[in-house]
Amino acid sequence: MLIIGIAGGTGSGKTTVVHQIMNELPLTEVGIISQDHYYRETTNLSYEDRAKINFDHPRAIDFDLLTEHLKQLKAGNVIEQPVYSFVTHNRTDDTILTHPRKVMIVEGILILSDPKLRELFDIKVFVHADPDERLIRRLKRDIAERGRDMDEVLNRYQNTLKPMHEQFIEPTKAYADIIIPNDRYNTVAIDVVRAVINQRIL
Repeated sequence: MLIIGIAGGTGSGKTTVVHQIMNELPLTEVGIISQDHYYRETTNLSYEDRAKINFDHPRAIDFDLLTEHLKQLKAGNVIEQPVYSFVTHNRTDDTILTHPRKVMIVEGILILSDPKLRELFDIKVFVHADPDERLIRRLKRDIAERGRDMDEVLNRYQNTLKPMHEQFIEPTKAYADIIIPNDRYNTVAIDVVRAVINQRIL
């Protein structure tokens, strides 16, 4: 099994890069795991306290479970990925039954910050985007998909996202094997990743 980690700041375009890499690859051979499903379970907290959690800090992620799940997949076992709701700030009762594939893509803002998880990646990718561009994407997404208003998103960006990005996310670029600029010039980097995958699954 080939495990690819794709990191990058919020709104950097990681999902777009994942889709570009998966384009032209046989769907049955590739699986995706999102860090977003592995936020810690917070049933013991009130909704108000859950809303105060800093979701851009490594502490918010259950890296142990994510690492264990990747090891299980590598061993050929089926896992049940948790499902996280950004509306309730907690895991739901649902799970996603995930089967091992020849290629597993793991994507998330903080996945290169955890040493044990990092060790499991055969290829580490960092998607780089201009900070203004990331803010605009984050605004659009949080308002459209997560029911936030503009002031809430901007306050969160200024007080949490930006400092966390500078402290925990941007430095992990140093661990990347490939840095993909998320603009129209990224096709070469995408082709390189795709070529490595094709070699492994053919």
